[in-house]
Amino acid sequence: MKQLRYLFICTLALAIGAAGCGGGGQETSGEEKTPAAETPAADNSAAASDPKGIGKFKDVPLTHPLDEAMVKKGQEIAEVKCTSCHKLTEEKLVGPGWKGVTDRRTPEWIMNFVTNVDEMLDKDAEAQAMLEICMVRMPNQNLSDDDARAVLEYMRKIDGKN
Repeated sequence: MKQLRYLFICTLALAIGAAGCGGGGQETSGEEKTPAAETPAADNSAAASDPKGIGKFKDVPLTHPLDEAMVKKGQEIAEVKCTSCHKLTEEKLVGPGWKGVTDRRTPEWIMNFVTNVDEMLDKDAEAQAMLEICMVRMPNQNLSDDDARAVLEYMRKIDGKN
């Protein structure tokens, strides 16, 4: 008899817990919920498909060969602001590893992401996909345009560009 009572209490607790997690109960606030697929943020097809990302960078001229002074500055910035979360290899730490990033993303996308991180995470499909994997929003590092460009040059060096 005690086992049956224990089983009943556990089942009841599980049912209450499921209902508390949005398991089909009615909303008590009086507000109707809009399905996520219908929210305005989900309608970003133009921005989501732009390989340049969302932000002011539409054309980022690259140096050939690499600007070594810019590489050095980018490395110094990365060591202070980036490498606590990003490895220089392909391995994920908190954020994705940097190896190969300049092959996967355009210079404009990288620059827009590091200088406009909040809007990119809110609206860019590729940034949102990374967020699902990493599960941590990248904080805004408040990089200047010049600092972001130096970090990009350092990323290019990591990827063996010349």
